[in-house]
Amino acid sequence: MTDVVPAVPTAPTGAPEARAPRVVPPQQPTVSERVRALHARMTLEEKLAQLVGYWLDQNGTVAPMQSEMTAGQQDGGRLAEITRHGMGHYTRVYGTRPVDPAERAAWLWAEQRRLQRETRLGIPAIVHEECLTGLAAWQAATYPTPLAWGASFDPELVEEMAREVGESMRALGVHQGLAPVLDVVRDPRWGRVDECVGEDPYLVGTVGTAYVRGLQDAGVHATLKHFVAYSGSHAGRNHAPVSAGPREVADVYLPPFEMAVRDGGARSVMASYVDIDGIPLHASEEYLTEVLRERWGFDGVVVADYFGVAFLEVMQRVAADRGEAAAQALQAGLDVELPTGDAYLEPLAERVRSGALDEAWVDRAVLRLLGQKEELGLLDPDAYADEPPARIDLDTPRQRATARRLAQESLVLLANDGVLPLVRPRADGAAGAPRRIAVVGPNADSSEALMGCYSFVNHVLAHHPGTPAGIELPTVLESLRDALAGAGTEVTHAVGCAVDGDDVSGIPAAVDAARGADVAVVVVGDEAGLFGRGTVGEGNDVESLELPGVQRRLVEEVVATGTPVVLVLLTGRPYAIGWAIEDGAAPARPAAVLQGFFPGEEGGRAVADVLLGAVNPSGRLPVTLPRAAGAQPYSYLQPVLGGPSDVTSADPTPVRPFGFGLSYTRFAYADLEVDAGVAAGGTFAAAVTVTNTGDVAGTDVVQLYARDVAGSVPRPVAQLLGYARVELAPGESRRVTFRVPTTRLAFTDRRLVRVVEPGDVQVWVGAHAGAVDAAPATDDLGSTTGGAIVNESAPAQRRVVPGAATPRATLAVTGPVHEVGAADERIVAVEVSALADAGERA
Repeated sequence: MTDVVPAVPTAPTGAPEARAPRVVPPQQPTVSERVRALHARMTLEEKLAQLVGYWLDQNGTVAPMQSEMTAGQQDGGRLAEITRHGMGHYTRVYGTRPVDPAERAAWLWAEQRRLQRETRLGIPAIVHEECLTGLAAWQAATYPTPLAWGASFDPELVEEMAREVGESMRALGVHQGLAPVLDVVRDPRWGRVDECVGEDPYLVGTVGTAYVRGLQDAGVHATLKHFVAYSGSHAGRNHAPVSAGPREVADVYLPPFEMAVRDGGARSVMASYVDIDGIPLHASEEYLTEVLRERWGFDGVVVADYFGVAFLEVMQRVAADRGEAAAQALQAGLDVELPTGDAYLEPLAERVRSGALDEAWVDRAVLRLLGQKEELGLLDPDAYADEPPARIDLDTPRQRATARRLAQESLVLLANDGVLPLVRPRADGAAGAPRRIAVVGPNADSSEALMGCYSFVNHVLAHHPGTPAGIELPTVLESLRDALAGAGTEVTHAVGCAVDGDDVSGIPAAVDAARGADVAVVVVGDEAGLFGRGTVGEGNDVESLELPGVQRRLVEEVVATGTPVVLVLLTGRPYAIGWAIEDGAAPARPAAVLQGFFPGEEGGRAVADVLLGAVNPSGRLPVTLPRAAGAQPYSYLQPVLGGPSDVTSADPTPVRPFGFGLSYTRFAYADLEVDAGVAAGGTFAAAVTVTNTGDVAGTDVVQLYARDVAGSVPRPVAQLLGYARVELAPGESRRVTFRVPTTRLAFTDRRLVRVVEPGDVQVWVGAHAGAVDAAPATDDLGSTTGGAIVNESAPAQRRVVPGAATPRATLAVTGPVHEVGAADERIVAVEVSALADAGERA
């Protein structure tokens, strides 16, 4: 959209200078009289004690530089001395080593009562835990990883999952959860992709906000992380610098956090390890104060990522010592240092005592932290007057049912020549299953392959060999055998190879098993871990997007037997598997490909449900499926020149686009109606009829897209506006109506102001981001130069992936430029209504 008077670009202001302490004392937050009176009684040492955590257990490596950074921490056997001035947080009481939940709860209640009784102010500590895939504790339910949440396109189910997680945490005396991750995926080489929801900011924001609501409904404060742009690090390398400009930060990285703060009411935010354009986020007043608090109105608590304050000195080297690092972070707006007290204890106290730092900066953070404790009930006289749970089930049938349903909804069918489902009705009405199925591959009989790097099993139990998982974790092999018991199907098994490494000695056995079967299910993918332990996870960044190890060779040799192959991927990132999907990419390819993103404790059963036809797959790709590592970083949110064109011989077009996913049935779209016009800042309606044209029931994810025809800055060729999961019986039609605030079309203009511009916008419904109803316009690709340049070595072509789409409607956005503010709606409302019969509205 145009009609904007260009202005001279100016960078956002307010970034803190690295070494100059601020002179003007900060404005103090508004708090209750109880909090203010308590604060007035505190000594400097008591204030600082509230701004740090203490890590009771030190076993294994579950955080970067953990052993180095905790070497000076006092021994937990001296807890009374350590906490003599009080304590802000206890770090991962349940989540650092396997402990019996009821026994640990008894200890925690006693310890909190000791803090009330023996410290001068009697303030209990906040207990925080990881909870990205469920409470990261022994015997607790492990749900699918966040990338699977995104694949489900089901915020309501994610909210229910988070509520269940929060209920378990609250029952154990845990107050704060370090989730959700709202980083927008930009480069699948990054090791932490499995912790993210997807590559579209709106999908990340809606799903992440649902998680926040669910967790906080249960009484546990959510912590948004990692604020901000952590996923934008150079070449997908963990902690590497971020070179994103202010427009990319504002339009891609910030919106999910804004939604979770303004629409979800998130109570805590964690700073990111990275620096943006040279300014570390742990010392960025621009983001931690100006954006988060002054612009968005956030009134919660900002916490450090583990050791992030010290990293200002030891890794980013913008501070000469711990005291200077503490001052920078505190003045920027970082309230609490986690996981332990390092910079915020004696180094910070010394700066205050010397007069180098006004104590008012400490007061600001303490008042915020005390306000949080009051909100959590920790300042109430009857806090911990109840008794801890004598017995507790952290993996209930209800939780397992939710985990299974979410896993089922998250599985994405990428290809299917008709081999799936494996079980089909026979002429006599009975179920017909293959007589012999070979289940091969390194992840076929691995329970660890079902879970992400922040699951307790992969995050902690890896350091405790021999300790049982404490929960039931049926593998894909076990689940298929159980589901086919009594069907007369023989299920054989061979590992074939390891997830990583170059040992091919087991491949011949897998080939033999496949050759003697009616169908082979080959289960490959990742092993989640941290800092070099595993193939994906924190610190496990990669340069190649080929399947790890010799897994591709295993698949290709099994395919070469001629036995129909169903390839199942259990991964934490999308891999370059065009060879397994596209015609002509290899001499032969699997008959079907099913993608799972670490589907959790019930993931094995969910995979079996989909393969055998008990569940119709409905997952959609929350990230594009890459063609090659060399095309990264990539996002479907690209302008014309972000895709193939005649000015480059490189083609970044993905193998499968964002939003793609097949079903065992077919869906069609018709009768798209879009309002002819809307004022900038208003809301418009778009409605479409979706019909199940197949023979079995299924769920479609209806996706509404838009394209700004001409903007004051280059705009994406497709942008997701809204989405809806719609269940349909065979032959059934439903009318889906989207009510879209024009803020969904907003972007940062040349003045670096978020605006909605007047002009024409194309609006359509598609099965995925690349779905078109006819040949695309020439300005989408190919003739990008009007014929002035023709690339002789690699002429641009559009790789069209099949998928239903409506014709594009034109929406006229009218009126003056609308500057987006706090009062503007951000969420698309969706209504799904039944039709009396095909083509007739109810």
